Amino acid sequence: MSMDTAQPRQSLIGIANLVYGLHALSIALGVFTAWSIVGAFVFGIPSLAAVVVNYINQDDARGTWLESHFRWQIRTFWFALLWCAVAGVLFLTLIGIPIAWITLVAAGVWVIYRIVRGWMALADRRALGVDVS
Repeated sequence: MSMDTAQPRQSLIGIANLVYGLHALSIALGVFTAWSIVGAFVFGIPSLAAVVVNYINQDDARGTWLESHFRWQIRTFWFALLWCAVAGVLFLTLIGIPIAWITLVAAGVWVIYRIVRGWMALADRRALGVDVS
């Protein structure tokens, strides 16, 4: 069965919406608190719960158009964590601090883009291309 024709269970669509919602909550916490957007996204309880839910349910979505959403959400989390780690290393050097701040801001914008784009595609019941970052 190809990914385009297989239909996921309705409950999986609800789970994907829940995960996007948890990630959006983490972003909102980053915007409205002292946390950075990407920091709240990676280290906030809603996003940590979301990535666990992703891993638990990704096998059920395999072979459906929804599989791309689970991969998209998981990759968004791990790449955001990577950019936080890069920024953390840059913070260790005096000269790297401005670059670290730029990295965190850019990663925050990227995370917002990924969650909005993914959630919109989910609402349209479309698969996402995972090769696009």
